Amino acid sequence: MTLAQGGAGAMASAPAVAYPAGMIWLSSPDDIAASLPAVWLVATPERPATLPERSALRRGIGARILARQLGLPPGAIAIGHDARGRPLVEQPRGSRLHLSLATRAGMVAVALAHSLVGVDVEAMDARAATPTAVLHPEESAWLLAQPEDVRPLAFARLWSAKEAYVKALGTGFARPPESFAVSISPDGRLTVRDGADAAAATGVSRTIENGGQEILAAAIVVIG
Repeated sequence: MTLAQGGAGAMASAPAVAYPAGMIWLSSPDDIAASLPAVWLVATPERPATLPERSALRRGIGARILARQLGLPPGAIAIGHDARGRPLVEQPRGSRLHLSLATRAGMVAVALAHSLVGVDVEAMDARAATPTAVLHPEESAWLLAQPEDVRPLAFARLWSAKEAYVKALGTGFARPPESFAVSISPDGRLTVRDGADAAAATGVSRTIENGGQEILAAAIVVIG
């Protein structure tokens, strides 16, 4: 896995960057994606401390992106959630768009797709021990085979992909994280193997330098 992909240059605003496999990554909530699935990674100065504050930040930016993408006034957009807490587009009805939201260290991620989608952002923690017990045995073996100095970022990329997958499923980590395996190719493509399904989901992983202060890992996973 190449761990140096992304970076501050990749966060420049439109034109959109296909990264890789045609996946569109945008950095301004006012950018419009030419096709879906697409991910908006929006850097903000906000550092919300509580769950309601984080939720309000995510939904506010998500609604702004939806309004631009659909060519509607902001008041025509409503983001709700299903019984499990997964965000959904309540207004306009019949959009058939699937939505996923994430927040980390002031970065807001919004993913839109025509099928089930999950997005997540994780911060690299160079001081934390690697929690291999919560990984699939194949993931744990792969991670421990990495040079020690790159393991924190490798884990952040792996974990963001796993969380994106359970968001796409709509289960969150009520689904045990060690019960499925994520693999990430050198160019950032990721595949989820879940039981007998060798390609239960696919997606893209990337890294971002957040204002030169933090290194973040972002992942989008699409089912179907």
